Amino acid sequence: MNPSSNETQVPGRGKANGWSTDLCECWTDINSCCLTCWCPCVAFGRIAEVVDRGSTSCGVSGAMYMIIFMLTGYGGSSLYSCFYRTKLRAQYNLKERPCCDCCVHFCCEPCALCQEYRQLQHKSALDLSIGWHGNVERQARVAASASAVPPSLQPPMSRLN
Repeated sequence: MNPSSNETQVPGRGKANGWSTDLCECWTDINSCCLTCWCPCVAFGRIAEVVDRGSTSCGVSGAMYMIIFMLTGYGGSSLYSCFYRTKLRAQYNLKERPCCDCCVHFCCEPCALCQEYRQLQHKSALDLSIGWHGNVERQARVAASASAVPPSLQPPMSRLN
């Protein structure tokens, strides 16, 4: 956190505005930074699938993003992706920062996608590469293994004379 920043750190919750990282802190996760810079359609598809809780697939959302981008450039694709930022903020009770969602996406689309990707990974403990359904299955396996109780051991039998 920048010492000159007026944001406070809330224990266990990240920054006071709810976001795990600021918009321009892409370097904190180089993998998501590279993904959003070189393949924004994949990053957006993964974000959309998780935000929609699996009702749309990564492939369909990513393809729509790419088609809109090819037809209109960043203007149309940023308008499309800003709606998902608004959904994400509503689901996780995040503040609209540093300005309105559409301005964030229109002015800095890669940074916005990268911040959203980091948010879902870090605050939600989700692996976006396996999608919504993969995360649900993983959580079910973890819950099942945690609830599995080992068989109880019976005391050894003894002979009475």
